[in-house]
Parts: sequence; structure tokens; C-alpha cells
Amino acid sequence: MYNEVKLEKGMYHLANRSFSEALEAADPSAQYAGTELAALDAFERQLKRFDIHVSGENCDTVEKFFTTTESAVLFPEFVRRAVKRGMEESILPELTAAVTAVNGTSCKGFSIDETDGAYSATTAEGAVLKKTAIKEAANAVSLDKYGRLITASYETVRQQRIDVFAVMLRAVGHKLAGAIAGTALTVLKNSVTSFGLIGNSLAYADLAALYGKFADYDLTTVIASPKNVAAILAMTEMRDRTLGSDGSIRLPFGAKLIRSAALNDKTVIGISKGFALECMTGSDVLLESDRLIDCQLDRIAVSVRIGFQPLMSGATAVLAWT
Repeated sequence: MYNEVKLEKGMYHLANRSFSEALEAADPSAQYAGTELAALDAFERQLKRFDIHVSGENCDTVEKFFTTTESAVLFPEFVRRAVKRGMEESILPELTAAVTAVNGTSCKGFSIDETDGAYSATTAEGAVLKKTAIKEAANAVSLDKYGRLITASYETVRQQRIDVFAVMLRAVGHKLAGAIAGTALTVLKNSVTSFGLIGNSLAYADLAALYGKFADYDLTTVIASPKNVAAILAMTEMRDRTLGSDGSIRLPFGAKLIRSAALNDKTVIGISKGFALECMTGSDVLLESDRLIDCQLDRIAVSVRIGFQPLMSGATAVLAWT
């Protein structure tokens, strides 16, 4: 049962297994099916075990993690989850069709060769079908390291409410993911030849032209700088805009409108989310777990390795002007 699991620092250093996975192996969630603990994962059950409240009216302070040597082992995972949640709340998930976990600092993806003939071409009886060749990409994608060093002494944060401290950590993750999204947008921008404005300034006709660039795929997402998003929202045609079930802004032709400060004011990118970009991760969010467990909170190093590769031709269009 969850209250009998032996927690130790070594659980963070197991080969090919994260701390959460180690907890799950020691305390499988399947055994709680049909009980009041069924909605909790192995980490959340440990929080319950040590009566650590991370949110709500009775939220504890950070020092509650350090009540015992075993409960202190939970703190790095709490930090990691808070940072990762902030990353997931960024626009990064809106840009990627697939996420691939790889070992190493670079990775070769795939390329598709469809030059053998059009999909509309018919094939005579006994003749060879037109070919789509999936090959290994010619060049490897470098998985760059992104990180942030958070400085906060234990004495500074020990009396801070856990939920407030989590907000600060989420903000770090959110901004870190925003910077990573900037790299993703650069990869998308460089993957195609851009086209220019119809007139002298951004107009709805330009958005319609962006929509018209998609033949084989649907335009699902339009990304623009905050200034250009404001300009788009002020367009007369946007009186007919709708909101998605998630509260997102939809253009009249259905695409989700997203703002990114990482994009300049002279570029608007349109993508078919399910086909445009692959995200390759060389690691999950990494922390110096030993230091956090030992209450040495003067330095919290957070890092992740990530790279991007364009996928299908025709799934990205770029409107750019000078």
C-alpha cells in the first residue's frame, strides 16, 4: 500500500525510470480501482500519506515537505511538476503534431518523397502504383538545452504557501516554454517560402490568402505577435468571430488565433497542427534533486533538451512583410 512505500533519494537516479515511474512501480494505481484513491496517481497518494496539502483553503507551507526525511524526497517531484505544468500551459502544445522522446543530443527524423506522381494519378491494371517514399532525414536535428537557474534560499521560501510557490515555478516553466516555442516558430518560418501582404498593412484579405495556401490540409492555427493579434481582433470581419469550447478565439473560417511574443510584428504563421511540426525531446524537465531534498534551495537548476523538425509539405504557410 502507499503508506508502506520506502522513499529515498536513489529513486531519482534509476536508469530509464523517472521518480514518478518508480513510485508507480512500487505502488501501482491499478490496485486502487473503485476506491476513493482511484483518482490519485502514486505521487499524489504520497502527498496524502504525509498530509501535505498543495492547494486549497488548508494549503500547507513549503516546510511541510521537510517534516521527515522521507517526505522531503517528494519535494523535487513537486517542483518538477509545477514547472512542467507551466510549460504545458504555454502555446508549445498548440504547435506540435507529435512529441518524440529520444536518447542523445541529436536525432534524425524522417522525410517524405512524393515526387513519383500525383495522388490523383490512376494506375493501369498490372502497373506499379505511384510511390510515397518515407526515408531517414538527411540532417540530424540538434536537441538544444534550455534551462533556468532559480535562486531561492530555504529560509526565504519555507513559510511560503505551497500553492503560491507553485505559481512562481509555473511562471518559470511558462516563460521557458515560450522561449522554446520561439525556436519552434523559427523552424516553421524557415521551412517554407513566405508570401507578402496584398496591401500596405495587415488586412483580413491577407488572412484569407493565408487560408487559401492550404490545399491538402486544413488551416487549424494562426500564430501572430500580440500587436498583430490586436490588429486582427479590430478587423470588421472579426465581428463574426467565435469562441472555441476552451475559450480560444476562432477566426471566421475556424482557425484558432494564438499570440506569441516570440514572433515579430512582420510575420504571421498558419499551420495544420496535426501535420506541421514534430517536437523531439532528449529529456524531461530535469532538476538537481539531491540539493532540493537536503534543503539547499539556494539553487534550483531546471533544464530540458528539445529540438523541432518540420513534417508534411503543405502543412505550413507564412505571411511575411518588411
